[in-house]
Amino acid sequence: MSRQRSALLGAAIVALSLAAAVTPAAAAAAETPAFKAEPAPPAMIDAMERDLGITEQQAVQRLAKEQSAAKAETELSTSLGKSYAGSWLNADASKLLVATTDAGTSASIEAKGAQPVVVGRTLEQLTGVKEQLDRAPEQAKAGASVWYVDVTTNSVVILAGSQAGGEALVAASGVDKNTVRVVASAESPQPFIDIIGGNAFYIGSSRCSIGFSVTRGTTPGFVTAGHCGRAGQATSNPSGTFQGSSFPGNDYAWVATPGHTPQPWVRGSGGANVIVRGSTQATVGSSICRSGSTTGWRCGTIQQHNASVTYPQGTVSGLTRTSACAQPGDSGGSFISGSQAQGVTSGGSGNCTVGGTTYHQPVNEILSVYGLTLRVG
Repeated sequence: MSRQRSALLGAAIVALSLAAAVTPAAAAAAETPAFKAEPAPPAMIDAMERDLGITEQQAVQRLAKEQSAAKAETELSTSLGKSYAGSWLNADASKLLVATTDAGTSASIEAKGAQPVVVGRTLEQLTGVKEQLDRAPEQAKAGASVWYVDVTTNSVVILAGSQAGGEALVAASGVDKNTVRVVASAESPQPFIDIIGGNAFYIGSSRCSIGFSVTRGTTPGFVTAGHCGRAGQATSNPSGTFQGSSFPGNDYAWVATPGHTPQPWVRGSGGANVIVRGSTQATVGSSICRSGSTTGWRCGTIQQHNASVTYPQGTVSGLTRTSACAQPGDSGGSFISGSQAQGVTSGGSGNCTVGGTTYHQPVNEILSVYGLTLRVG
């Protein structure tokens, strides 16, 4: 397979050389050594076949053309100087187009085997407009999701949920509206976050900790303490929504986090990941550790199961009592014994300076109530 791909790549290089030779500008540069493309890893070829819907030969040829284009773009962006306005490949990567504000540079662009496109604004000017949008007040950016330099249209594009939202950003930034295109779009980017036990998440201005990664059907999420939020409340970092919550009486909840990746890990000592392999309840007297976003990784022993605790908000029953310390912000975080998930931090007394007692809500009850599957490694 590797020999076949090498042969295809060699053929692609020859084809590039021949294609350049048929243009007058390329003939003038005939003494320039032929461009040699780097061979691509087989896994990349396979992925391109799968995701771009092309054949192996087309993938190899495309990569060779892209490498040639990158070399030409680097040279032209320097040689064209202030007139350079960006470069792009057409849909099948068979042609490199290079924008310039100076029609007199067309011959030098063609000499590199590229097609010149004469435009009105330089790349430097467009970048300046985009940077001006970046400096707009944060509140003015609320109605826009993305903005970028689009060299193919020689403009700066703003993607916004509504025309008015994009125009508000334009007005607040003070840019020339003739240089900007507002496009209505449903695109709403979110960061892709690994869901890991013990990490922080936020409910408005409040902070709690992730318990364990779970799934419900194909929906990813995590379990945490019920006192951290009510059903319907939104979370951030990772973005999600409380699907169910019970407190007092119980102290558990689960949050759905579409678009994020649930990992079978708890953040351990020094940030190392501890693999979760199951949820068998540990015996009284067993060692147990907990992870939270305030105090990190702390350990102790299990003192009692099935304790009832009266908080100011009401009584919670069925908790496990431990000698592991915790502090505010650790709520919802992971309790794990060995590799077995035990529960999510509920509350306690004392702190990690003087020591204390901490209670957790057993995880198996949470999984059962909401029909969740624990993410295990």
